[in-house]
Amino acid sequence: MNKTNIPLTFSDAAAIRVKTLLLEEENLALKLRVYITGGGCSGFQYGFTFDKNINDGDTTIENQGVTLVIDPMSLQYLIGGVVDYTEGLKGSYFFVDNPNAVTTCGCGSSFSI
Repeated sequence: MNKTNIPLTFSDAAAIRVKTLLLEEENLALKLRVYITGGGCSGFQYGFTFDKNINDGDTTIENQGVTLVIDPMSLQYLIGGVVDYTEGLKGSYFFVDNPNAVTTCGCGSSFSI
């Protein structure tokens, strides 16, 4: 588990929202996992899920007392990015501000490198 020189930012807004959700679920042991999968209209897409486990090779980032977990394969596509959260007219959602994405789809959930 790598905790030094993290090349990814876990924003305060995202961490606070995760903490709120974990308090609502009454399970502070869960972590937010961000991952990349093939698919979407641009080639890759972001995924977010709650996970109890930290696997060998995972990178963790802590903020506001909660943990973000990224697997090694996904991390290579997220270097320099920001995992964030927003609330607005388009709804409330977690997203990745990814400087490595060359193109993104209209909804922002998929990208290509």
